[in-house]
Amino acid sequence: MSFNSLLDNDFYKFTMQYAAVKLYPETQAKYEFINRGEHPFPPGFDKALKQRIEDMADLSLTRDEKEFLRITCPYLNPAYLDFLQGYRYDPSEVEVIQNGNDLSVKIQGHWYRTILWEVPILSLISELFYELTGLQRDSDEKVVETVKRKAESYLDLGVKVAEFGTRRRHSYEVHRLVVEALKDFGEGSYVGTSNVHFAMTTGVKPIGTHAHEWFMYHGARFGFKIANGIGLDRWVNAYHGDLGIALTDTYTTDVFFTQFNKKLAKLFDGVRHDSGDPVEFAQKTIEHYEKMGIDPLHKTIIFSDGLNLDKVKRISDATSGKIGISFGIGTNLTNDVGLKPMNIVLKLISIAEPDLPWTNVVKLSDEKGKHTGDPKMIRLAKEILEIE
Repeated sequence: MSFNSLLDNDFYKFTMQYAAVKLYPETQAKYEFINRGEHPFPPGFDKALKQRIEDMADLSLTRDEKEFLRITCPYLNPAYLDFLQGYRYDPSEVEVIQNGNDLSVKIQGHWYRTILWEVPILSLISELFYELTGLQRDSDEKVVETVKRKAESYLDLGVKVAEFGTRRRHSYEVHRLVVEALKDFGEGSYVGTSNVHFAMTTGVKPIGTHAHEWFMYHGARFGFKIANGIGLDRWVNAYHGDLGIALTDTYTTDVFFTQFNKKLAKLFDGVRHDSGDPVEFAQKTIEHYEKMGIDPLHKTIIFSDGLNLDKVKRISDATSGKIGISFGIGTNLTNDVGLKPMNIVLKLISIAEPDLPWTNVVKLSDEKGKHTGDPKMIRLAKEILEIE
């Protein structure tokens, strides 16, 4: 199935696009597909993917969608909403090449434009893979039953849960079934979805702030030692206090906390955990707030790293009554259909400015071995940041 809405994307892609349009309109970007799971792609996959990417050129923001954003997201100014109404995906920005079972996808263009490609392309790759390999998923009834069972468990735990599963969903149809089923739990544990299209169709809140690429850009542009501080400061310049959850692990959490000073710790509503041990992270976060003289119970941690029910229970048990917590659950909701979910990503790899040649970006995860980027630049970043 091709995309039928420009808003069928993660919310933080639009919020970062807004900031890029406002602050970095001349920045160029390159992205690259990484097949972490080493999935073998069937013959003709590239042609099918190219066709669906071409079809995306017909998408545009409808009046109803624009009105939804105006009412739901008042921090997105009218100039940006007008820009988004005129925005069209440009398939010439995307190169797709298949060599045997291997698939290469590369994206290049202005950052404020290309930033929207990542999530839809990953969704298309995932959906097409299951479609073209003929793998049969669970029935609609079983999909809904699985989701409701999980939602009831989260309700019993007393935790807040958001759906974050667009990029590696089984398919649009499964995603629709999931968010429709979750909607019944809106008064209890379900707080919203990262997918703006489904937030609109199901009447819930779109959730998200920024992704690793925001800090990866600032590291390449201004230096690794100050990337987190500048990235957060520029975010405040763009949003003036709205969208206040800070992502911590672009250059490891330990480095992040050295730059998350009292001003930023007070300005931001909380932080997001996306790699490393979540309980250990929570303890570090609580200690950091207490050191700043801030009551951790006035702040929130959003956990979003490969969550399932067992992990959520472990985190909840360890943090209950110590700090606010919420959970963003992705693939475990939108691709738990009796098949193995794909392990695929599409990452920002390089940026350029009128006064800066192409410069590689890196991400230093809290999990060793999960660093991404050019090996030479990774070594340089680790040396500068004194990371072993």
